[in-house]
Amino acid sequence: MPASTTTIQQDIKQTKPFRSRSQEAYVALLRTADDSKRFLSHKLDTEDVTLQQYNVLRILRGAGDGGLPTLSVAERMVERTPGVTRLIDRMERKEWVTRERCSKDRRRVWCMITEVGLSLLDRLDASVDAIDDALASALTEKELGILIDHLDRIRARFAEVEKV
Repeated sequence: MPASTTTIQQDIKQTKPFRSRSQEAYVALLRTADDSKRFLSHKLDTEDVTLQQYNVLRILRGAGDGGLPTLSVAERMVERTPGVTRLIDRMERKEWVTRERCSKDRRRVWCMITEVGLSLLDRLDASVDAIDDALASALTEKELGILIDHLDRIRARFAEVEKV
């Protein structure tokens, strides 16, 4: 655990109390997500890679040699973005990914990571692992499990509310 921590109220210099504990938790969640995104962005800047590009590369590396259809890549992204095709266009110009039309269904396009893309991820892996290290040094394994469970439950609730 870090030597000194601040509350979200202190961190954002809010002088009035939050309306509720859930509002406080939500603001803390948003601020923490923003902090972690900035931390990762700083690591990725060394290779001129955006968060979305890194996400696509990570997904395609995990997919293996067969790659994935563009729509599957979009569904798996941590941060959903409507412009996945344009994103992959830019990545193809940088030679990080390639695309092929499906021979059975010409409407489907398969995306694969290239050797250049894999090499880029290899260079970034150690820097990105620093995020894991930060979480592991802030929370115990048990606490990490509880956090993951709580976040899963929150996402499930948002999905329920969205359907209504």
